[in-house]
Amino acid sequence: MHKIVKIAAFAVLLFSPSAFAAGDVEQPKEIAWQHGGAFGTFDRASVQRGLQVYREVCSGCHGLKYIAFRNLLEIGLNEAQAKAIAAEYTVMDGPNDEGEMFERTGKLFDYLPSPFENEKAARASNGGAFPPDLSLIVKARKGGENYIYSLLTGYADAPSGVTVAEGMNYNPYYPGHSIAMAPPIDDEAVDYIDGTKNSREQIAKDVVTFLAWAAEPTLEVRKRMGVKVILFLIILTGLLYAVKRKVWADLH
Repeated sequence: MHKIVKIAAFAVLLFSPSAFAAGDVEQPKEIAWQHGGAFGTFDRASVQRGLQVYREVCSGCHGLKYIAFRNLLEIGLNEAQAKAIAAEYTVMDGPNDEGEMFERTGKLFDYLPSPFENEKAARASNGGAFPPDLSLIVKARKGGENYIYSLLTGYADAPSGVTVAEGMNYNPYYPGHSIAMAPPIDDEAVDYIDGTKNSREQIAKDVVTFLAWAAEPTLEVRKRMGVKVILFLIILTGLLYAVKRKVWADLH
């Protein structure tokens, strides 16, 4: 229960819009994300590790209501793996022939169920805090991946001359540099299935990469379409220029 309250409190601090109101916060770290830029693609291994972090650390409080189990095929999982993950969840379905709702194991077409039935249940289980859905959180926060990563890895000892109140933690990326939430991610917080070194920085980068994918699963499709459009325009420009030269050559 303490762990759930801890994660929920972190969510309120991390994802609150007021976190961006103060002007004394340190600028987020600039991370070279593989999916950044016009030609960037998601690091599938990192996204899969981020899924593991989400399931083991975040899913007890946070939902991903816009992600279906079938979407996991897009990050490199095969159908059997996606079905196995779906089967670990219980979803509400119905009504049945008797007009009653019933529970069943998850299927590929189901969306990841929220950990709570409603907001009041979520608040009651988390000391009054309401853990937000994480589907679009990367897009919804200024600084996106860089901000979330920086805050997750920004906890440190207060510098000389800076006093942090009892029960608070120093974090230069949070307004006032003082945050009540203890560091939510530590070294070895997750034992990666693929054996990747599970440092705090690696865990933070993987879960942020996963959340970036969740916020825009069609990112790569959009970029490929953009490249095709640019190539088409280049070819069209060349053809029009050739036609123009031909026309004017005949006139002369």
